[in-house]
Amino acid sequence: MPVLLPYQNPELPVAERVADVLSRMSLEEKVGQMLQVDARGDLAGAVLGRHVGSILHTSPEKVLEAHRLTDQTRLQIPLLVADDCIHGHSFWPGATIFPTQLGMAASWDADLLERVGRAAACEVAATGIHWTFSPVLCIARDLRWGRVDETFGEDPFLIGELATAMMRGYQGDGLDDPTAILATAKHFAGYSETQGGRDASEADISRRKLRSWFLPPFEKIAKAGVGSFMLGYQSIDGVPVTLNEWLLTDVLRGEWGYTGVLVTDWDNVGRMVWEQKVQPDIVHAAAAAVKAGNEMIMTTPTFYEGALEAVRRGMITESDIDRAVRHILAVKFQMGLFENRRRPTTDAAIGTPEHRALNLEVARRSVVLLKNDGALPLAPGTRRIAVVGPLADDAQTQLGDWAGSSGQVEWMKDGQPRAMITTLLDGFRRFSPANCEVSYAQGATILHLEPDPEGTTFADGQPRPPIVVPDQPDPRMIAEAVECAKSADVVVAAVGDRIEVVGEARSTATLELLGGQKALLDALIATGKPVIVVLLASKPLVLPECVDRAAGLVWAANPGMEGGRAIAEIIWGIVNPTGRLPISLPVHVGQQPCYYNQIRGQHGHRYADLTQHPAYAFGFGLSYTQVEYSNARVERPTVGRNGVVRAHVTCTNKGTRPTLETVQAYISDRMTSASWADKELKAYRQVELEPGESREVEMVIPVAECSIVNAQGRRVVEPGEFTVALGSSSQSADLLPVAFTVE
Repeated sequence: MPVLLPYQNPELPVAERVADVLSRMSLEEKVGQMLQVDARGDLAGAVLGRHVGSILHTSPEKVLEAHRLTDQTRLQIPLLVADDCIHGHSFWPGATIFPTQLGMAASWDADLLERVGRAAACEVAATGIHWTFSPVLCIARDLRWGRVDETFGEDPFLIGELATAMMRGYQGDGLDDPTAILATAKHFAGYSETQGGRDASEADISRRKLRSWFLPPFEKIAKAGVGSFMLGYQSIDGVPVTLNEWLLTDVLRGEWGYTGVLVTDWDNVGRMVWEQKVQPDIVHAAAAAVKAGNEMIMTTPTFYEGALEAVRRGMITESDIDRAVRHILAVKFQMGLFENRRRPTTDAAIGTPEHRALNLEVARRSVVLLKNDGALPLAPGTRRIAVVGPLADDAQTQLGDWAGSSGQVEWMKDGQPRAMITTLLDGFRRFSPANCEVSYAQGATILHLEPDPEGTTFADGQPRPPIVVPDQPDPRMIAEAVECAKSADVVVAAVGDRIEVVGEARSTATLELLGGQKALLDALIATGKPVIVVLLASKPLVLPECVDRAAGLVWAANPGMEGGRAIAEIIWGIVNPTGRLPISLPVHVGQQPCYYNQIRGQHGHRYADLTQHPAYAFGFGLSYTQVEYSNARVERPTVGRNGVVRAHVTCTNKGTRPTLETVQAYISDRMTSASWADKELKAYRQVELEPGESREVEMVIPVAECSIVNAQGRRVVEPGEFTVALGSSSQSADLLPVAFTVE
């Protein structure tokens, strides 16, 4: 038996193993551990030359190559293999692609999202990847931002609940579970609060505002044990988050006691030199990043040389490097990677029937019915359906961003296998009654691309997205769609956006339907046929006035591989829609930002020519039955600061179909010492109701949740009068308010 060195002995505590291997590492090996590189580059040079600690964007072939290279290193410290597995194993052919985070959030079901995280982790772990850059805890407010689809919506409480649940699924029974993957809470913090909705711009956000709404979801997931945090691209008050010691040291490491790994976003350290221009060169940038507490440096390869030079110049010390490397090594030991590198095993865990069934369940729960004039569900006697629109049979667009052909990697240019995806047209052809005829017309195109006149790449060599140019309406295509509609009993029109206007550096100035889509809807609705509009889009879009005359409106985000089946089943009434909006849909792009929990204040509720009311509010959603709310009350009208508010409301299913009702509770502090939101979601429960059934639903809210952040930046519960409002959405008309007092 070979004699094990202490770091190779799995019987020893992690801290001892970390200390031992650290004592054996050269400075070069330590700095290398802090570096995460793109595996599509010179992998041998990265592993053998720079001693890197992690790789990302790893193709199936590169995973195996990376392990072979690690075997050749002196200490054989395992790599952390990472990727953007945002709503499924994004870049693995045949993996299960779920609805986007925004779509899944419409389920309002934390347990369901934990199951999604568990299924995704099993697929990811089976391919030799250890680390997912998910979940996203950004708050979506300005809908022009290109990454709205990656969020769980606009509400901090809902985001915290869903993200923490998904993290539990990813990390399983513990990081030593071979099917567990390291989860990442991102983007810390305030990244989504951009100027004009433009991605990665300066975030005009105060520390009080951060503490009020942007930090609570991150605090929740940090204390629940998420394995890593990723930093945002943006700067706040002139300081890049990469260097924000208040956020990284005082709050995250200090107040919250967080001990996991901090990873920068893509080239954050390099961007301080070439983009933000707050550091003169990579040596100064590397030193500043280490001092601020960054640990894993994503895709800034020259950090290696920069950090070594910074140590030689005395700008940082080797002990500064040690502090960062300890966290990285600790995670590798906690995951058991020194004993089992978790090489790719088998494709048996990829795209299993069980995962496909879960995906269908999630897709059904993610669809939100927003409008119904009585045409839905379709009558059994419906014999002819026209499925129309540029997204009705667009399989890859239906999956959304981070899904194979979304542009981030080159080995899946054709996307996920077409046979695994059920488009809307597929759904109606496969799941309509046998005697129903389904016809199809594309009706319009959306956009085309032209080269950016500023060049094909950014300063760091990354590709610069081309310019999006909306297509003009095509009279021939519209005429074909109109003829298709005229011969049908009902029209299902699928409209929305495409991947070219989604993601990093792809924010939009407008929220309108692009290309020929508005003209198509105008023409379809003018036929007089019942038109069901299905919005398949990465974000809420502004719909044209003609949709007011549509027979129905369905919001489905990017519903994943089973989305077409789920939507068809809901329109036919095979499945009762139960989704609720996790985000508000605006009337006009000029309302941005348009979210329900805005700060109350003088004249803040409207413009001269338009109110601030959304077209459809946070929490809203219809079903094929009607639930009546009554008898709202609180058990005790006066509670202490350490107590709980126990509120009750009776829900009665007045219809003929069973349903799952999402009961929501909003707290309002009637008078506050500093300006505050008029109402905030603080609890919700989902209850099953049979036709005619009544149930009393109890909502338990700790008084500590009825807090504000005061002008001094401290979170406090202020005594006085409060209201808890119970109902089916954030709209006042859908809520029953009950007063209580905090002593």
